[in-house]
Amino acid sequence: MRLLIAGWHGQVARALIEAAPSLPHIKALAAGRAALDVRDPRSIERAFSDISPNVVINTAAYTAVDRAETDEEAAFALNRDGARLLACAAARRDIPVLHVSTHYVFDGTKKEPYVETDAPSPQTVFGRSKVEGERAVAEVNPRHVIVRTGWVFGPSGRNFATNILASANASEPLRVVADQHGNPTYAPHLAALLLDIAHRLAVERADDVWGTYHAAGSGVTSWHGLATEILARACVTNDTEPTVVPIASSDYPTAAPRPKNSTLDCARLYERFGLRLPPWQDGVAACIARHLES
Repeated sequence: MRLLIAGWHGQVARALIEAAPSLPHIKALAAGRAALDVRDPRSIERAFSDISPNVVINTAAYTAVDRAETDEEAAFALNRDGARLLACAAARRDIPVLHVSTHYVFDGTKKEPYVETDAPSPQTVFGRSKVEGERAVAEVNPRHVIVRTGWVFGPSGRNFATNILASANASEPLRVVADQHGNPTYAPHLAALLLDIAHRLAVERADDVWGTYHAAGSGVTSWHGLATEILARACVTNDTEPTVVPIASSDYPTAAPRPKNSTLDCARLYERFGLRLPPWQDGVAACIARHLES
């Protein structure tokens, strides 16, 4: 299978780039903006001509949630228009596209976990741009799988886990939001799942796989719970173990509102593909092990 990965710097893209070479049945090429600008049709055409992929995974996205509130044009150019151009190029070649999306398509007011059939109701520019990207992909390429995920973290780069570890030795207690809940998702776990799905899309021609799926770490916690688990696993000490103080969302204002409930129901993914991501605590353990090795 020849796989084109659109994107380079994000958590999921880096995990895909790391994992793909270990799979002998996959020949993958990841292309960042210098080699593949999804906003530029000519750049897309060159990439398809050079690689001749069987499947495309689109991780390219504008993900600066707060900055998007004042940078709407750039967010939509990448998350909607770029997604459309890439999916359209794949459709012209009858190539399936695996498109990564987000829990931000929902407003977070539902009490139960969100299922794929829940109506999107984004409350941020980022969320609206991702909803429009989903719709664009589905509109131009019938052979699409859209995977919504959330709370992605990894052992490197800038993300919640590395930020918590970097702050662990501060003299002041860590103040972390405790009234937002979701499924923490370890980027390498998600990457392995995406590669599995991509391989199936390349070798199976079943018509019942297309559509939208939720894929996130098993189990639910708050940001405070995730921070506490990270520090407990890391055994970080500075005379005493860092104190993690639970705070309300109102105590940590952001330009873009965060959903109170980001929990995703991933049952459909298991029913169709037999795939389920490990418990989020396993992801934390793997993340900390990698971090301590570096």
